[in-house]
Formats: sequence, C-alpha cells, structure tokens
Amino acid sequence: MQIPRRHFNFLMLASAAPFALGVNPAMAKSSSAGVSDLASLSLTEAAAKIRAGTITATQLTQACLERIATYDKKLDAYITVMHKEALALAKQLDDEQKAGKLRGPLHGVPLAIKDIIDTKGTRTTGGSALFADRVPEEDATVVTRLREAGAIIIGKTNTQEFAMGGGETSYFGPSRNPWNLAHNTGGSSSGSGAAIAAHLAFGALGTDTGGSVRMPASYCGIVGMKATYGLVPIKGILPLTVSLDHCGPMTRTVADNALMLNVMAGYDKYDITSVEHPKEDYVAQMAQPVAGFKLGTPAGYFDDLHPEVAQAVETAIALLAKLTSGVEGVNLPAVTHLGNLGGLGETLAWHEQYFKNAPAKYMLAERRRLQSIMDANPRATDYIRAKWEIETIRRKVDDAFTNFDLVVLPTQRILPPTLNELIAKVNDPKPASPRVTSNAQPFNVMGIPALSIPCGFSKSGLPIGLMIAGPRFSEGKIFALAKAYEKATAWHKKLPPLSPGTAKPPVTPYS
Repeated sequence: MQIPRRHFNFLMLASAAPFALGVNPAMAKSSSAGVSDLASLSLTEAAAKIRAGTITATQLTQACLERIATYDKKLDAYITVMHKEALALAKQLDDEQKAGKLRGPLHGVPLAIKDIIDTKGTRTTGGSALFADRVPEEDATVVTRLREAGAIIIGKTNTQEFAMGGGETSYFGPSRNPWNLAHNTGGSSSGSGAAIAAHLAFGALGTDTGGSVRMPASYCGIVGMKATYGLVPIKGILPLTVSLDHCGPMTRTVADNALMLNVMAGYDKYDITSVEHPKEDYVAQMAQPVAGFKLGTPAGYFDDLHPEVAQAVETAIALLAKLTSGVEGVNLPAVTHLGNLGGLGETLAWHEQYFKNAPAKYMLAERRRLQSIMDANPRATDYIRAKWEIETIRRKVDDAFTNFDLVVLPTQRILPPTLNELIAKVNDPKPASPRVTSNAQPFNVMGIPALSIPCGFSKSGLPIGLMIAGPRFSEGKIFALAKAYEKATAWHKKLPPLSPGTAKPPVTPYS
C-alpha cells in the first residue's frame, strides 16, 4: 500500500509496535526527542549502529516516518510515502539481522528516491499529472542496487515536472527550502534536497542533467555528487537529455555520499550510457592525504557572484589552500557554445508523442518549453554535430588537468531565490533575460565528476555551496578533499530552523 504525501496518516504509526525488537535498552528511546535523535544520525552512523545491533531498522524507519508526518506538510518533499512497505521490510531486515545475516552496507537504512526513478510496484509520477498513476513493473538499476545492499525505500520525493527546471513547478506543488520555507530548494531534485536537510531520510537519490543534484545540495546545505558520466547507470530513470543525464547520491555528510556511491556505481550492459570501469572503494579513498593536491580556480566561473556567495567561497578556498599544495587560476574547456542544443533532440524524442496526445497534462512551464522545441524544429544534423562536439570535449577534458588535480568554485552564483520570484517568471509569458546563475551545467557536458558541499550561510541564514570537480573517474580525490574540508569546518552540523510551529507561507498560484 502506497500513501500519497497529501494523505499520509500519522495515526498509522500507532499501529506499529515501536522498538519491540529487543536491542540495547539505552538506544530504545520512546520519546519524540529520542526518535528525533535517531533521525539526526548520519547515514554512516546509522548503518554502523545497525551492524553493532544497538538500534534496529524499525527504529530508524519510525524515526523518519515521524518526522515526515510532522514536517512534510510544511516542506512538500515527498510525493508518495511508502509507510506500510517500509515498516514491513524493516521488520524483515531486523529478523534477518537477528539470524546473523546482513544484506550489505546499507542494511536497514531508510532512503528516499526522486520520483523520476522507477520503483517496482510504487508509482513513479515524474512530478506530472501525465503519470500521476503510473506504476513501474521494474526497479531502476540504481534502486535494485540499493535494495540489494539492504536499504529501505521510505518514499518518492518531489521533483520539477519531468526534471525540466529548478524545482519551482510540480503537479504536487513545489518543495520548500527547510532553511526558509518561502525559498526555493533548487532543482530538479527538490524533494530529495529538502528531505535530507530536514532529516526525513538518511540519504536520497537525485538526478543531474544540468545541475539537478548539486543545485539543491547547494541551496539546502547538504552534499550532492554527480559522478563521471556513465559510472552510475540511468536505466529505469525517466530521461531528460540522455547524453547529459546522471544519477547521484544526496546526503548530509561526505562519508555518507561515498558510501552510497560505492553501492550505486558499476557497469550495466543494458544501459546504453553505462561505461565499464574497475570497481573502486570511495570510502577508503576518502581517507587519502590531500596535502599534495594542487587546486585550480577555473576562469569564468567567478563572474557576477552575489557578494555573500563570493565571500563564503573565497574563505573556503583560502582554507583549502592551507590544506593542500595551493590554488591557482586555471582554464577548463569552453562549453557555452553548445548551449542545450545537444539536448533538444533527445528531450523531444522522449516527450513528443506524450505531448502531442495530452499537452494539457503538462504544467505551463514544461508545456511552453516543449512547444518551443517543437516550433524550433531541431534538425537531426544539428543534433548530430552537437553530439560529436560533446564526445570530443569528453575525450579531451582530462588534458586540462595536467598541472593540477581538482578545481574548486561556487556551485551557485546566487542565493536561493523565493518561490514567488520563480513562479512569477513562470507565469510571465515574456522570455526572461538570460543570466548565468549556476556553475553546474558545463560539468554535465564535460561528463566529469563534480560534488557540492556546504561552505557557509548568508546573513539571512540561507546555505551556500562549494563545488569540487576533477577529471574523469577522480571521485576518490574529490571525496578526499571534500572530507578534509568538512573535517576542518562545521557547516554540515548546522540545522535548519524548523519546528512543528513553523508557519508555511503561501506561494503565488500558477497561471
């Protein structure tokens, strides 16, 4: 039984016998404060306590469900909460643990899945009325891997419709930023970002075509990784632009992120984007020393920064310079001339028939976008030339890292805008003046790994993100540098100012 977010009934929690599996009594807290303490554990801490037998999968699941019941009506982070299924699996996993069996490194840990990623038997809507009742018959490859590692899928998170934007439009209403409910979470993995920041799950999956893991990671003050193109399979994920699509982990700490990527990465011969690459242990690589790393600040990525973003990133880079062999200005391949041309044909290829048959099922922003693509009538020859350019860039990009190991730069050039600002732009039929607000998309074109980590907050309390990127398959080095920075700072320990009494401000309705 799947429970839509809007109909989640917290009274069902009372039907589950809480903490009845006979673990360490010191951990068996029945008060709401105790449950909240469990939900605040990092994924790595929760998994370790499961292995040690000091907490149970049922306790962790109930802790998340309680917070979902309290806070999701304010955040709109979930589209579907898998209450009954999650508790049933938790009990099964607890029974297996008692019998001496652990499925894998995520045994008993509740995770959330962006609602464009297929989950067998649970609806996957894409944030759209078009698929409001769509129930896949198979799991996406990444979901299969998480389940095999012992994870509990607790729900499907909100998303910009079909991942086509920054998180402000969804058939189920936009997700709210836990740091300020009037503000945007970033997108399109909007619900995943909100859920992790608000402790409604221990980790989540997002997808990233032009920054949709890293943007919400930056705006929500969490860690988000877009790995090398093809390292994480995207089979079973509703496509936006297959040549640019990635799937990545979103977590509260760097170690959590590395642990999830360990499980997710690997070749899938039935995925046309998947690449063969030797298995790596990113958790182990995270511990490598960074003192010898040479860092670069890429030209062009520091233009037009909000002053508070500039200050936070400058401070972060100064610290990284002390932790490593230093930082110098560098150049990366230019990709702006490609624009989104490489994606137009692929986006239309998937949506064309749906859009022709049921255009009214799409929301205004996505309807305009698809109609503009159809009106432009992109030529196959233009698409093919763009594809050739992308492939050439991806083969040459590693050459840019000859004299340095990684680059560091702001994830977003601006602070999280308000939802009303973004919805006003959606409602206005006049095209907005082009402005670069994100540094994320070029790394999708280049196909190289990039991670966002919190590096500060604005005076108004909104998160600011730092991006770390490197050549293909440099995820281990990126995790190592991110971990060193995280260890030297305390931004990841800061909590959103949420309480049960926090007011949910209204947003402008869509036209």
